[in-house]
Amino acid sequence: MSATTEAGRGRGLEVRSIDYVPLNERHGKVSHIGPLWFMSNAQIATLAVGLISITTGGNLIWSLIAIAIGILIGTLFMAAHSSQGPQLGLPQMIQSRPQFGYIGALLVWFFAFLQYAGFNIFNTILAGQAFAGSLSIGSPNLWFWVVTIVAVVVALFGYDLIHAFERYLTYLTIAMLALLSVAALSKLSVPAGAYDLAGFHLVPFLGQLGVAAGYQISWAIYVSDYSRYLPPGKGRGTFRWTFWGSALGGIWVMFLGAYIAAAAGEGFETINSIKSTADALFGGFGAIALFIAALGLVSVTALNMYGGSLTLISSIDSLRRIRPTLTLRVITISITAVISLVLANLASADFLVNFNDFLLLVLYFFIPWTAVNLTDYFVVRKGHYAIAEIFKPDGIYGRWGWPGIVAYLVGFVLMVPFFSAGKLFVGFAARAMDGADISLFIGLPVAAVLYWLLTRHIDVAAETRLAQAQAAELESAARDHVLP
Repeated sequence: MSATTEAGRGRGLEVRSIDYVPLNERHGKVSHIGPLWFMSNAQIATLAVGLISITTGGNLIWSLIAIAIGILIGTLFMAAHSSQGPQLGLPQMIQSRPQFGYIGALLVWFFAFLQYAGFNIFNTILAGQAFAGSLSIGSPNLWFWVVTIVAVVVALFGYDLIHAFERYLTYLTIAMLALLSVAALSKLSVPAGAYDLAGFHLVPFLGQLGVAAGYQISWAIYVSDYSRYLPPGKGRGTFRWTFWGSALGGIWVMFLGAYIAAAAGEGFETINSIKSTADALFGGFGAIALFIAALGLVSVTALNMYGGSLTLISSIDSLRRIRPTLTLRVITISITAVISLVLANLASADFLVNFNDFLLLVLYFFIPWTAVNLTDYFVVRKGHYAIAEIFKPDGIYGRWGWPGIVAYLVGFVLMVPFFSAGKLFVGFAARAMDGADISLFIGLPVAAVLYWLLTRHIDVAAETRLAQAQAAELESAARDHVLP
């Protein structure tokens, strides 16, 4: 059984968006989660994340260590969010209502949509450059249009096509990455001292660790969008497949980025350096590698459009109750696409600096959110929610979830002195530590503990009884494609 579509299951454009997925529509293998999140990381934008330490004075060995630690930390939180999908049958952002309130959730949804648009700007730029460099046909700006149109089509068909697209592309990408790794290790030379453990520098190490962790946490805002059609009871399997798929893809590609950057030195340029490294193995491989990498960027652009649409629909519904129709999906995906396309054509040429600062901003905004959301799910409510109440403006979760809002804002404010966001902002605590950024380790525990303290009064047993009483009504309403 496939995702519900306009033409029937699996044969048209997906109809569902922010609404609950009823049990009779749950389908798929939990193992399919692994390739999807492997592919989401196995692309050029991820490779660029592995450059941060190298470009700020770190050596290769400590860059690799920082990448591994950062990815494992960030993916732990991302995979925990992914496990929520089968249990709740809801997209990720709508799940913020129990913590932040029916209207209060707009606080995090605004930043979520900025992330979708931001990542798609960078993905579109890199994909356009990769296609132009691979095929030598047209300018990158022309390919911006092609990438956007293809991604829109994939996003419109939705959940099942996205899973299938990523799954089959995984085989091609693994083969390309394996050959590119052989080319890098056999044809490139890194400078002396690259593996010297004595060459440790705190600032580039923490910068790389923070950006790698932030890159993984940034997936958390829509990770359960792609597990919500799985049958209930698949949470642990979803966690494992998400964790290892995403972590292995991220570590492999960021390692490649760090190694190629260390060998290239100041001459590194994302697209050209990949092509020249691949061509060193055999003639023409550079064009093949760029083409496959560009396909990966198209797939992740579709993911962002799909998630951006769900966030826009959630936001509109918080201001005015709406029926989540196919027409609304088409409109919101189109809005996300137009914003990304326009800004990609206007983006600065100083790509890597902007990308680094953007990743840091993503990390800052979503650290306290992920702490609040996961604390609520795993500690406070232990996965028990009255789903129908999430769609009621005057439901038990209220219009404003002050415990979540307060915990989020306090966690964020206490992080500010420790921010070290390149040219954008450096807090006084980070400046005192020569630019070292430890805000991740401030915001997470503060927001989590404060939210737990502020929610000690919640009667989870009563909420669970209400959920059980509403279960039949919820299933019936969902099957009729209306919000409960």
